[in-house]
Amino acid sequence: MFWEKRLGSWVEGIRSRTALPLRLELWNGSRLDFGQQAPQVTIRVPHASALTYLLTPSLFNLGKAYVEGKIEVEGRAREIIAVGSALARNTLQPEGRFARIARSIHHTRKRDEEAIRYHYDVSNDFYRMWLDENMVYSCAYFEQGDEDLGTAQLKKIDHILTKIRLQPGHTLLDVGCGWGALVMRAAQKFDARCVGVTLSRNQYDLARERVKEAGLADRVEIRLEDYRDVTGKFDRITSVGMFEHVGARHLPEYFSKLGALLADDGIVMNHGITTTDPDNGETAFGGGEFIEQYVFPHGELAHLGTVLTAMQRGGLEAFDVENLRRHYARTCGIWVENFEERADRIRGLVDDKRFRIWRVYLAGCAYAFAQDWVSLYQVVCTKANRDASTLPWSRRYIYN
Repeated sequence: MFWEKRLGSWVEGIRSRTALPLRLELWNGSRLDFGQQAPQVTIRVPHASALTYLLTPSLFNLGKAYVEGKIEVEGRAREIIAVGSALARNTLQPEGRFARIARSIHHTRKRDEEAIRYHYDVSNDFYRMWLDENMVYSCAYFEQGDEDLGTAQLKKIDHILTKIRLQPGHTLLDVGCGWGALVMRAAQKFDARCVGVTLSRNQYDLARERVKEAGLADRVEIRLEDYRDVTGKFDRITSVGMFEHVGARHLPEYFSKLGALLADDGIVMNHGITTTDPDNGETAFGGGEFIEQYVFPHGELAHLGTVLTAMQRGGLEAFDVENLRRHYARTCGIWVENFEERADRIRGLVDDKRFRIWRVYLAGCAYAFAQDWVSLYQVVCTKANRDASTLPWSRRYIYN
């Protein structure tokens, strides 16, 4: 049959280039191994129609086939992603439709709000299953490299608050405050007066509850509010894992708004994921397409160069830049381990499709950061054209 010849030719072509710990099990009982070693990953194909996903194994096609139940995959998430990436690399050309294509998305307030709620309002219990005890959903900071996740997340928050030189009595705005961990820490340890804003109802409700339970309601206010509607002036502003939702073309407006909210002698810290493609292209081999459809609707990653240019156009000067790519690879790796260990409990919280989406998404993120497909930068800014004589001359203050 035609499909037997094409499938056999495809498998042999890959085997001639590399050995993969992969086995295909077909609906007719046939087994095809991609290497001599024992398979770590088994893909079960229940019907010939699913072969179209395999024979053009972009990360989008493979992810879609798994998420939609067209194929069954057995193995640990890390190995599944590594094998899927190898299939893509050894079958597809990294150009044309499978290149790191830059997409320009039209953002509106309504679309941004819908995207945020799609991603974050799964359920608080779902996120609690695999995040740390403070529910920090962003890159941790492994100062020594051997910290547990909870410790590394707390160190990340302290690292940020120390970088921005937060002082007692300062006002702090946290844009995209999540479940409130940063503003609570800022109030508890640094005695700051904080406002956190989010568009997620679930985050808003739980963050307010946590603030009240911690006795911080007099110093921390959580708002269900778009950052564009915030008014006033703040001594310090943080944005952690939020600007990926803004859109590349809107970054100058975003930074301009942060600058308008910043006191003249204030400091802004933007912590966010960037693409490593200088042309602002998304993850290659269809990885970005999968994330757009199933995980982060309307999300866009910009290259660091684009980010720094947008900051300057928005009236901000970059004062300190730090690459934490390796830290995010480790963070996502721990999230994947937590997700796998608690898989049975997580399945009880979401439907099978959502479970599959998040399983491959988290593992895919760990792989993408490890491969330098995407990165993570913390950029500390001040207002442009200001007198910088009060700023430290070195980075020593961060570590003292």
